[in-house]
Amino acid sequence: MQPSALIHDFIRRALASGADPAGIDAALAAAGWAERERADALAGWLVLRGLPPVPRPRPYVSAREALLYGLLFVSLGMLASHLVQIGFRLVEILWPEPGERPYLPGAGLRWPMAVLITFTPVFLILNRMAQRRSAAQAAGRSLVRRWFAAITLLIAVLTLLGDAVVTIYALLDGEITLRFALKSAIVAAVAGLILAYYRDEAND
Repeated sequence: MQPSALIHDFIRRALASGADPAGIDAALAAAGWAERERADALAGWLVLRGLPPVPRPRPYVSAREALLYGLLFVSLGMLASHLVQIGFRLVEILWPEPGERPYLPGAGLRWPMAVLITFTPVFLILNRMAQRRSAAQAAGRSLVRRWFAAITLLIAVLTLLGDAVVTIYALLDGEITLRFALKSAIVAAVAGLILAYYRDEAND
């Protein structure tokens, strides 16, 4: 039997015997269960007078949700990466290097702009669908949503850390320029927006 099944079975039996949730929590803590594990397991049961312990809905995996959040993940990635590309190109156009040939109008901007025009409405529609689904369900029920959010947050944090390392290295090496600093700021800003978008998931 898996650990999660063990603790849920114990809580069900304890509640059915009339034990107090606080006493159950203390017993589990004495047995070595983590606070988060105890809280999640206890929250999975509803105690009503005259009825046996009523199970609350548990996190589940849905193929439809996998499709929804997978497309949302891809759309967010496409928007973030091509937004950075547009920012880089604008910096290169507005702050050219000495001796660099001037860029033609729209050079390097057409493809990322086409991606943004295509994926922005897709992302907004998917995001609205995801919010409606989350509001209609118990908080945190979808494992798919949690996993995609965790992967996105991991990528965003690693991007911020990598951006900071590269910037500090360039600063220590004496090779940092305004153009480099602006590009670094663009990467940090986009990663920060992603972290802000998933701030509720980070606190879950």
